[in-house]
Amino acid sequence: MPVRVVTDSTCDIPAEVIQDLGITVVPVYVHFGEEVYRDGVDLSTDEFYRRLRGDSVLPRTSAPAPGTFAEVYRDLAREGNDIVSIHVSDNLSATMQSARLGRAEMESRVTLIDSQTASMACGLLVIIAARAARAGATAPEIETLVNDAIPRTITYGVFSTLEHLYRGGRIGRAQAFLGSMLKLSPILAISRGEVVPVARVRTRPKAVARLCQILAESGVPEEMSVMRTTDPADAEALARRLAPLYPPERMYRASIGPAIATYVGPDAVGVSVIWKKP
Repeated sequence: MPVRVVTDSTCDIPAEVIQDLGITVVPVYVHFGEEVYRDGVDLSTDEFYRRLRGDSVLPRTSAPAPGTFAEVYRDLAREGNDIVSIHVSDNLSATMQSARLGRAEMESRVTLIDSQTASMACGLLVIIAARAARAGATAPEIETLVNDAIPRTITYGVFSTLEHLYRGGRIGRAQAFLGSMLKLSPILAISRGEVVPVARVRTRPKAVARLCQILAESGVPEEMSVMRTTDPADAEALARRLAPLYPPERMYRASIGPAIATYVGPDAVGVSVIWKKP
């Protein structure tokens, strides 16, 4: 029986990869005051960042309704598919809980996986799952593949401010950086579903250099993506710096979409990695 892979829009997978691998993406909601948008559907990334910079009200997000997941699962199951559904960390979002409620009537057909991460770290897990599905793997085989990769998956970010993480309640153990957040370009990571501090660096160029050093000392990448919020040149520059570690032509370039950028803020760059086994 064929397997279809489902995720949510926090994964930030490039549109061409979603189309090529036949991934189904359920949009998270983004709120500006009383206005509600479906991430990637009703609100473009460019428009989101314009509003983020100019609007006095900071945005917030909410999970898709359980009924939305139920409808997606039913439609895919009618086509004779088993389903593997991989989502943003349960510790960072209510999305996994909505997915659990949405699959209540058809648990035998839907395998749910908590990625324990976000953005393209989750996206890379979705991509390897979709590749395996296209190659004919079963749902249990894909579940084993993804669960094996989760402990080897991490995402790092260089932030211009922690204000958005703080106001959105997603700061985690990085709370310790708040006292000097206006003076530093902190490096944070998502590990085991929590935002954790990595390094305090005085300037953005030094923070990017330190991030590249951390990556070079951490292992051999199996999959890698660079991400950015507002400036595409940031991702390209980072990809060039990481070329000795991973071929740039195999590296994904991702725009951090509204759902994640709500908490990341503008002028951020990041790297997501699945490390090879030692």
